Amino acid sequence: MQLFSKADELRAWAGERRQRKQRIGFVPTMGNLHAGHHSLIDLARERCDAVVASVFVNPTQFGAGEDFARYPRTPDADAKGLEAHGCDALFLPEVDAIYPFGAGEGVRVRVAQLGEILEGASRPGHFDGVATVVAKLFNLVQPDLAVFGSKDFQQLLVVRRMTVDLAFPIAILGAPIIREPNGLAMSSRNQFLDARQREQASVIHRTLLWMRDRWHGDGRPLAEIESEARDRLGESGLLPDYAVIRRSEDLAEPAPRQSTGLVALIAARLGSVRLIDNLQFDD
Repeated sequence: MQLFSKADELRAWAGERRQRKQRIGFVPTMGNLHAGHHSLIDLARERCDAVVASVFVNPTQFGAGEDFARYPRTPDADAKGLEAHGCDALFLPEVDAIYPFGAGEGVRVRVAQLGEILEGASRPGHFDGVATVVAKLFNLVQPDLAVFGSKDFQQLLVVRRMTVDLAFPIAILGAPIIREPNGLAMSSRNQFLDARQREQASVIHRTLLWMRDRWHGDGRPLAEIESEARDRLGESGLLPDYAVIRRSEDLAEPAPRQSTGLVALIAARLGSVRLIDNLQFDD
């Protein structure tokens, strides 16, 4: 596996692969990689001739008071894991390689409406940072395929919409959520939970399953299901931000009897750790 820190080096590597008519797969990450990330590499490896990953803790998607400074950085372990899963190149840029005019200056990409609800409302500007850095990375790598985890479901939708709207000729693949044995979605933030909290956090997945069953089961109103879901999280010691059922295409509220194309989404705090998860009803 080759390591690059400069944009022109990465461009040259990708350009050589394109000249050879190779199909390039790309997996952008913020590092501290786990089995969920490795599954994205595996999917890209199955579909492409060459696979590149990036590890970059993007400052523009963290808001005031969020955990940018303490976000875990493990580049050596990340590189070993990526190489073991068949990654061909790793891009490890410094901030000025991505933001030549500084992280607070320069061009910003904004996905209106879709990027401003739920996570976007809870974390203003978050998806502007996501869309901006992904657009920059897409321009550098120019992949044929990019793979994103479905745990960040709204992020996946934002990236898909940006890709279409900015006419990137890139296929976006959403990868299945990888879970712990108790149902907790794998996340870099899970390491901040102790053993008791990890078990507490399993209520998130159970609540998502309950929301799906209630929607299909007894015709309860949407508001009632969402309210009881928040209560269930609170009773287990979590502080819910939102627990909602939405259309999976655009996160709009579903029609009363809609039975397909739905997703339940939860964001909740457990101590100082904010956790997100979702469940697509059609899976």
